[in-house]
Amino acid sequence: MAVPDGRRSQLLRGVLDLCLLAVMGEGPAYGYEMTKRLRARGLSIVGEGSIYPLLGRLERDGLVETRREASNGGPPRKYYRLSPSGKRALDAGVDEWEATRDAIDGVLDLAKAEVAP
Repeated sequence: MAVPDGRRSQLLRGVLDLCLLAVMGEGPAYGYEMTKRLRARGLSIVGEGSIYPLLGRLERDGLVETRREASNGGPPRKYYRLSPSGKRALDAGVDEWEATRDAIDGVLDLAKAEVAP
């Protein structure tokens, strides 16, 4: 069964902040660069419009730090990087994700076994 874009979008909504922290773990980045990193890893449905509100919340929550840098021919870019609290939140989020994924896999594997011919 293919996952409809609507369902995939709903599933992603709950973990997009964790995905943003993960790509920032690779090094500081500005918004568009983060969307490119996410797309390179298969999250093609993520656009800049969906990440900027999350980046603002992550900044308000103290999970990311920002700095502005001049860009070639445009306005300065705002770069985001993990704060120490953000690194801890990323580690905890990955642990939580793995536990949730394992539990869901257990349920779905059971359902798959019951449906198998």
